[in-house]
Amino acid sequence: MAVTRLPRAMLIDMDDTILSAYGRPEIAWNKITAEFADELAPLPPDQVAAALLASARRFWSTAEPIWRIRLGEARRLTVKGGFTALAAEGHRALPDDLAHRIADRFTTYREEEMFVFPGAHEAIDALKARGVRLALVTNGAADMQRAKVERFALTHRFDHIQIEGEHGFGKPEERAYLHAMAALGVTAADTWMVGDNLEWEVVAPQRLGIYAIWMDVHGEGLPPGSAIKPDRIIRSLTELVPAART
Repeated sequence: MAVTRLPRAMLIDMDDTILSAYGRPEIAWNKITAEFADELAPLPPDQVAAALLASARRFWSTAEPIWRIRLGEARRLTVKGGFTALAAEGHRALPDDLAHRIADRFTTYREEEMFVFPGAHEAIDALKARGVRLALVTNGAADMQRAKVERFALTHRFDHIQIEGEHGFGKPEERAYLHAMAALGVTAADTWMVGDNLEWEVVAPQRLGIYAIWMDVHGEGLPPGSAIKPDRIIRSLTELVPAART
């Protein structure tokens, strides 16, 4: 049953919840490898892109939290891993220098392409105007994430901003949610968590008794066979704002 009454507080993720940031990585990798087609030849760019995407997914499936703070270095490692996999299949060895330039270009491209999802600013402002206490809770490096907060005019929109690299802990650690709730002066029963990561924004918050809302911005649905049950699924923050009564 849908919950219609707003909570006292919301903890809101930033990347791919408020901002289009890291979603659809296959599109980004194909774009970047196409830019380096001459240096990758005779390997087709799409084949390299597939190898880099697979390498990145393997890396992040087991990566320690520290790598979220060292994102640029992590991307260099994943590109080198993709190159190694291609060489193991019998393709020519590609140099580390090229791996570094592709990884760095990927990082730059992601920064260039970021934007605020339509209606996100307006939804956050409307929730705040209705008295909801708001915390931005985001993982990642202090300088990178703080720059996004400033670039996309988020500072004044939140009562508390919590960046992993500034606080020394992040999702899905319990203290990330507990600290944010303490800063807002609320309990789990008063709080909703909103975000795109099923582990960070659904599973971990639910263990604490927080109402967990999964952002499925592309409408792809839960992964096949998923046992995770978000309390609600939305495609836009605008869906959280109650309709005006007529």
